[in-house]
Amino acid sequence: MSAATVTVRVIGAGRAGRSFAKAIDDLVDWDVIDMRGRGVAIDDAAADVDLVVIATPDAVVADVAAAIRPGRAVVAHVAGSLGLDVLAPHDRRAALHPLMSLPDAEIGAERLTGGWFAVAGDPLVADLATALGGRTFEIADDDRALYHAAAAVASNHLVALLGHAQRLGASVGVPADALLALALGSAENAVALGPAAALTGPAARSDEATLVAHREAIGRRAPRELAAYEAMLAEARRLAAMEGEA
Repeated sequence: MSAATVTVRVIGAGRAGRSFAKAIDDLVDWDVIDMRGRGVAIDDAAADVDLVVIATPDAVVADVAAAIRPGRAVVAHVAGSLGLDVLAPHDRRAALHPLMSLPDAEIGAERLTGGWFAVAGDPLVADLATALGGRTFEIADDDRALYHAAAAVASNHLVALLGHAQRLGASVGVPADALLALALGSAENAVALGPAAALTGPAARSDEATLVAHREAIGRRAPRELAAYEAMLAEARRLAAMEGEA
């Protein structure tokens, strides 16, 4: 271990904690001393490292931080919606939220390498993101709930929308893989062009006859899906209007 090595302790042995531990331990000049899960004493967690990463469920972050005796370490959490106040009584506080899903340690570590991170507080967490090859942006405490809502829409709600499409398609025998391939192409278009310019379909071209046919068919064949369709149609119209004003 070189004199310049940054030492890290991870609190939480779930998917996020294991992903961070693996990704950090693969870095030169960063070293994960240990990872402490449930049932392991953490009162001395900040005593002998440079950075403590709290990667527990959001609901217990404040309790975990309070259980750690203040030391020389920066104490950081990886929660998207929480501010720095939950890390009291530590003077050196930070937040490092990975803007990605971490389904397991292997995939999570890969995604952390080169990913996007929302940072706040002590600059050591931005140094970690940079060491991981990532890109960062700062989010103030007062803005974190709205930031996290945007992240939830981009990730969780997108998956829910795919489930909505899959249920509609399944009622008439459309393979789920066919719809997922269509969705992937649309996502690629949105990345390349921006959402407004990438929008196609009847809402984009104001094809009211087709939209009426959609609503009538869903109302007859899959009435439980109509509310979701109407909500997304309203958003598609809004996006189309934005493109028309550009």
